[in-house]
Amino acid sequence: MVRTAIAPTGVEKTFHPDQIIVSKTDRQGRLTYVNDLFVEISGYPEAELIGKPHNVIRHPDMPRSVFGLLWDRIAAGQEIFAYVMNLSADGSHYWVLAHVTPTFDASGSIVGYHSNRRTADATALTAVTALYQRLVAEERRHPSARDAVEAGGRLLEQELAEAGLSYDEYVWSLNNGTDRAVAA
Repeated sequence: MVRTAIAPTGVEKTFHPDQIIVSKTDRQGRLTYVNDLFVEISGYPEAELIGKPHNVIRHPDMPRSVFGLLWDRIAAGQEIFAYVMNLSADGSHYWVLAHVTPTFDASGSIVGYHSNRRTADATALTAVTALYQRLVAEERRHPSARDAVEAGGRLLEQELAEAGLSYDEYVWSLNNGTDRAVAA
């Protein structure tokens, strides 16, 4: 069984920039495929991952509102790039730049999702970490998960609007080193 309630240790893991973490899920977000790097970096045996929700690696300091945006996009048949902090089985964490896409069948219906994840740029993480901390702080002010996601989403939209950016533009401004950062 996959362990639950893993306490973050603050230790960060990294992997080589030429490596890619790959996973596939069904429409409900249950893992159907993980590559060897996913297994290695997550610290879970493959047998404990397949069939489990992808959020088994969700770090508690990752904003729910970012995952809300991600799920809204992919459920609508769109791709998304997002910075994500994941939690390994040993409590360490690792940052990725995730590219998540829907998988379609021959009739054009979504049958699952595919994610490729690369290492995240350290400079980008400075800005994204500050934003995500603000989002998490706002989300934690709300007792229900739904209210938390909505509140975090409103704050994210507000900060991006003030910077004149969409989330995609924000991600790529960080990735390309142009850092048109949202409010500090």
